[in-house]
Amino acid sequence: MDLATVDRLLTTTRTVRRRLDLERPVPPAIIEECIEIALQAPTAANGQGWHFVVVTDPSSKAAIAEVYRKARAWYHAHPPAFLYGEQRDSDPDALRRMRDAGTHLADHLQDVPVLILACIEGRVERGSIFEQATLYGSVLPAAWSLMLALRARGLGAAWTTDHLIYEEDVARLLAIPAGVTQAVLLAVAYFTGQDFKPAPRRASREVI
Repeated sequence: MDLATVDRLLTTTRTVRRRLDLERPVPPAIIEECIEIALQAPTAANGQGWHFVVVTDPSSKAAIAEVYRKARAWYHAHPPAFLYGEQRDSDPDALRRMRDAGTHLADHLQDVPVLILACIEGRVERGSIFEQATLYGSVLPAAWSLMLALRARGLGAAWTTDHLIYEEDVARLLAIPAGVTQAVLLAVAYFTGQDFKPAPRRASREVI
């Protein structure tokens, strides 16, 4: 195993919003191959209750984009305190750039070649912390593995949960059963420009 290559993949896989190539088609075989890899991720009790909803139909993408923009409007009106605390307020320029990039994605979501919703069987809204952690811990590792597999093949992805503000609307659009939880949406495309580099992060000694 080439450690340098693995480390580069892990440290340069970014959420891509502005640099998604909206014109270049993404072959379905690549998506299927990457999902096959993602299914090797850990899951509680080997439950394997994943479902990956792959959306390429233009009308379906447009409908999801409309819900997504509605969710973004709500999000801006009710910013989650746990995401925008004291630490984020210390760099207002970075916060503005991030919000602008999010708006750009919302404006063009219908044009992204592939939307993938990672879902899992079960609902835990009223469950214990254990139940919630177990459910989401059984699907989010697979979603991250999918993002890494895409990145290794030259594709970028935007990881977003904004649509979950109106999860039921999206479920109706895509005929997702009521007993299935949507965990994350990946907007997938080839990316434009040069490669990515590691992002500024807190030093490991600050979090250990």
